[in-house]
Amino acid sequence: MTSARITGIGTAFPSTTLAQERLPELLPDGHPDADVLHKLVRRSGIRRRHLAVDPESEDVSSWGTRARMRRFQRDALPLARSALTDALVAADTDPGEVGQLCVVSSTGYQSPGVDSRLIRELGMSPATQRLFIGHMGCYAALPGLAACADFARCHPNPAALLNVELSSLHLQPPPWDIEQFVINTLFGDGAVAMVVQGTDRPGRGATVVDVASHTDVEHEDHMTWEVGDTGFPMGLSPKIPDLIAARLPDVVSALLAPHDLTAARVGWWAVHPGGTKIIEAVEESLSLAPEATATSRAVLADYGNCSSAGLPIVLAELQRGSPLPPGEPGVAMTFGPGLTLYTALLRGG
Repeated sequence: MTSARITGIGTAFPSTTLAQERLPELLPDGHPDADVLHKLVRRSGIRRRHLAVDPESEDVSSWGTRARMRRFQRDALPLARSALTDALVAADTDPGEVGQLCVVSSTGYQSPGVDSRLIRELGMSPATQRLFIGHMGCYAALPGLAACADFARCHPNPAALLNVELSSLHLQPPPWDIEQFVINTLFGDGAVAMVVQGTDRPGRGATVVDVASHTDVEHEDHMTWEVGDTGFPMGLSPKIPDLIAARLPDVVSALLAPHDLTAARVGWWAVHPGGTKIIEAVEESLSLAPEATATSRAVLADYGNCSSAGLPIVLAELQRGSPLPPGEPGVAMTFGPGLTLYTALLRGG
């Protein structure tokens, strides 16, 4: 049976970085919420974030949605091109060989968009099938990976998955409540690309074995991502970690049981770096040691939560430092609006 293997990963980030400890300094002198922001920064687990919009030199909070979308097209394309080029080189794949290009973003849309421009700029075939997955939020990486894996299993040409997110474009106008302060301290920008190749032979890179998801419709209002007049306002309930912890064991069991596996048998975990409390909820609900989520914590510290690009960054870091051993199972997981939990079973090549 043909397997779908991740044969190359590439990443790219805006050159501007913001140290988390600098955030309180951006508030006006005497701001009544300065102490609150100091506490959020200390608890965030984030050291810095890469941002397309430098809040020290540019304020986009009053921009309309149209202006933000135009800025996305300008800033996202070079990041997308760099990440995809690096992924293709790592996979030893010519751009003209790509059979499907799947672009995932929750922070910028236009048609023609990044996908069609990449086909032109990289010299990809005009017959390349294009798929765009939009506005699904942080969990969208795994639906995108599943779609690419399905394509790769059925076609001789590889699929390419690109996640590109510029959350800094969606700073909302003040005044900000505690929920908005949390959002302002959490999200970063970046692009990650993966090449997925169908193969029936062993090789380097993890294979995509299966996916499982759960949509908690009873709590759909706890995480929201709307389209507004001034970009995309987000809603983020503090109850989300507890909701994830309550449902995650059953979702992971549903993923693993058909393959005669249990969570105790899995020693390799790729957890979406949604925040320190999210990672802690995963550890507690699945009885994982802190070492199991060390890479996710490191990604959170260096990049923040990069929405749908967050999990692929974790996969890239794991591939570089702790690749999935041949034949061994691994689990990747993401969370987002819906409230949605999405998981994937991977196996070392």
